[in-house]
Amino acid sequence: MADSESDRRDVVVRAAREGAGVAAGYFRTGVAVETKDGDTDVVTRADREAQERVIETIRAEFPDATVVGEEEGAPTTVPDDGPAFVVDPIDGTNNFVRGVPFWCTSVAAVVDGEPVAAATVAPPTDEEFVATDGPTRLNGDPVSVSDRDDPAVSTVAPTLWWDFDRRDEYAAATEGVVDRFADLRRYGSAQLSLGYVAAGALDGLFSNVYGNPWDTVAGVHLVRQAGGAATGVEDERWRHDSKGLVVSNDRIHDEVLAAARGAEARRD
Repeated sequence: MADSESDRRDVVVRAAREGAGVAAGYFRTGVAVETKDGDTDVVTRADREAQERVIETIRAEFPDATVVGEEEGAPTTVPDDGPAFVVDPIDGTNNFVRGVPFWCTSVAAVVDGEPVAAATVAPPTDEEFVATDGPTRLNGDPVSVSDRDDPAVSTVAPTLWWDFDRRDEYAAATEGVVDRFADLRRYGSAQLSLGYVAAGALDGLFSNVYGNPWDTVAGVHLVRQAGGAATGVEDERWRHDSKGLVVSNDRIHDEVLAAARGAEARRD
């Protein structure tokens, strides 16, 4: 039975790979699509089976582990005390069911609510982002956030989901990017987008809504270990229960934060 921090780090990578392998087996196969809380909140057997494989891999080493996950049967909140794991079997399910290759499996290990290891595995793009206590690595090679300090040449993503009763905020978020930065990206997968910030492909991302831990925790650890910054909309150090998510290469953070606050102001 595993019990050390290094064991937790190792199992995070193995579990993410195992779950991603299950999901990849269903990609572009016409798997049946169901809905959960709304027409855009979709789920498939690939999500469920990938999560089951991730949990099986974790519990083979940590039989009593708390595993926070997106699909039914798993806890949905991160404990503030002790170790736990946070799982998103397919982040970007709407892309997955359309055959769009921007989705991934993400797993994080947390202790007392803080991430200590993370892995995001994206089979369609052959990308594996891993961060433990050293620098973030992409396919085994160290990466870092970008060094761009001019918003006029920076690319930023509004991310997470603004529901239909919050589309004014979504519009304000998009306007905030267009007004401040060179360009906008929206990949439809928060975890993959966070990996791209960590690797310097994106310069920042933000939302003013509360993010689910399975959509955020792993990626925030990737960014921080790559030298980036992550706060809430009040500019406090981001935690899994923070309002909003503001992430950047730390050089343009004030501008990304301003865009997030612009979206929040539209809510008021």
